[in-house]
Amino acid sequence: MLPRGNSKCGPWLCGLLGALSIAGPCPVDASAVGSTNVTVADPAVPRPPGTPCVVTLFSGDSFVDFSDHPYSYAPPSGCGTHWAKVVLEADFSVTAGRQFDRTAQLWLGGVNLYYGTTQEPSSTVSPSWHVERDLTDYSALLRQAGTGRAVLGNVVNGTYTGVIHGSARLLFYPASLRAPGALTPDSVLPLGSDAVGNATLLDTSDSPLSKTLTLPTNIDRAYLDVIAQSQSSDEFWYTCVPDSYAAEVQECGGGNFREAEVSIDGQPAGVAPVYPWIYTGGIDPYLWRPTPGVQTLNFMPYRVDLTPFAGLLSDGNPHTVAVNVAGANHYFLASATLLLYRDPHLRRVRGGLLRNTLVGQAPTPTVGDTLVTDTGGNVSGAITTRLSRHYVIAGYAITSHGRVDSTVDQTVAFTDTQSFTIDASTYRQVTDQLTSVDGVSRHRIGRHLVGEYHQRLRYPLHVDYSFDPTSDGGYVMETQVHQGYTNDIRREFAGRTLYAAHVSNTVDAGDTLDFDGSFNVTGHSGQQNAQSFAFRDSLGGCYRTDVASADGVVTDDATGVGCTGGENHVYWFTRPDGSPGSGSALLGW
Repeated sequence: MLPRGNSKCGPWLCGLLGALSIAGPCPVDASAVGSTNVTVADPAVPRPPGTPCVVTLFSGDSFVDFSDHPYSYAPPSGCGTHWAKVVLEADFSVTAGRQFDRTAQLWLGGVNLYYGTTQEPSSTVSPSWHVERDLTDYSALLRQAGTGRAVLGNVVNGTYTGVIHGSARLLFYPASLRAPGALTPDSVLPLGSDAVGNATLLDTSDSPLSKTLTLPTNIDRAYLDVIAQSQSSDEFWYTCVPDSYAAEVQECGGGNFREAEVSIDGQPAGVAPVYPWIYTGGIDPYLWRPTPGVQTLNFMPYRVDLTPFAGLLSDGNPHTVAVNVAGANHYFLASATLLLYRDPHLRRVRGGLLRNTLVGQAPTPTVGDTLVTDTGGNVSGAITTRLSRHYVIAGYAITSHGRVDSTVDQTVAFTDTQSFTIDASTYRQVTDQLTSVDGVSRHRIGRHLVGEYHQRLRYPLHVDYSFDPTSDGGYVMETQVHQGYTNDIRREFAGRTLYAAHVSNTVDAGDTLDFDGSFNVTGHSGQQNAQSFAFRDSLGGCYRTDVASADGVVTDDATGVGCTGGENHVYWFTRPDGSPGSGSALLGW
């Protein structure tokens, strides 16, 4: 998503500094202060120098039902077949009126290109928004013609009147001396069974998104991009409690631990944490007008490093790669894309798995409580849910560079505290949750450590919700929400840091809803929302944008705070939005 409402940065974005071009401050529209339209602080995907070739996927489509919107794709002409960067741009809007938030997906050849949700309108505001995704790593898919579809189910009738419109295009930036062609995966393969593409429903912990594949025999690196979106009874999974407490605290059951588990041939192969996305109709719709929650309109996939399995996957036999969501309780939708790098100098890479301590570590959290229910039925106290696992997965592959030993060493942790105060005058629930990943991927050729990729990821969530009766027979609901996303990465070669970056995205929102005795909303007050997005890297790149609103109107819109000269500036090849990279791909071995 772009900063400052719907501002766009074209191919002229980048001012050049030497052979490695640096993107200068992004020209933007006038300040968004006073706007009621969608306004976010997220950075645009930075662009290399040069004029892109543009391929339109669809334009001006209207989404009024649950029918698919197919499109045909052909690679661009005039920009070569190896690009410096590929960027997806999509624009959406919804007419003023009444409409739910809806899930939006774009697919090509079974591979997910974009996944997010839509902004809810109001009776007076017809919101519009712009999203972008860096698809450079999917270049192998985009070199071939194919069939795709937009999936955006909607209901339009006498009650739900909002019509959603959308357009999408791909921008291909040609390689040049100043912007070399990117080192990208050689194969991009979907796990879903739909040849054009659609998310897979995972109803329970045992429901799999899986595919059995006979893969190339010269794989030297492998990754899996995973998105797991909560729906239906699982939409508010982060507030649920174990079944044994549900009646006592008047909450949804099924617990509040969710985590995507990756397996190869039934063997645990990695973990993808689930982000607690809150959609624009979630909890209290006024919270998210005009600024939605973290990544709400544009989900970020999590990339699992499967490189220790490269030798095993190259053996010429069929292998089943699968994803399931631990704790899924009707239900999650999931997408997964397998990215393979191949040894260009060998037809056959041999190797195998050496160690996997994730085997036997079931994703079963520990649950405790301090709840007290008195004789009057009043409840106070907290329910805690915790799980932490450290694991090491190691494998080797005999490549044209020699024997490469790859190790993924990770600690994934989840902690959640649900505090309750329930009596005749109040119902209050406070959720404090943190999902974290601390890990490093290491690659050795012989005794030499040739590459390390460190990542420290945090998903903090705080929801303070109270529902109380009023003296006139009505009710009042007060909500405060804090969402966060922090991602710190570091790439090393031979013990030296080549690159390091920090991404932080936070949203804080609050509102009070008023209800009559029949639970009809009669008004709201005190709406406030603030988002801050910051990026810094070891090359001197800096991005900072802050937006704030009150009563649905933007009150503050500041950019470049703390950056040199008070202006945002990032290198075109960096990922200030925190989108996943391939770690050791920078090393080129």
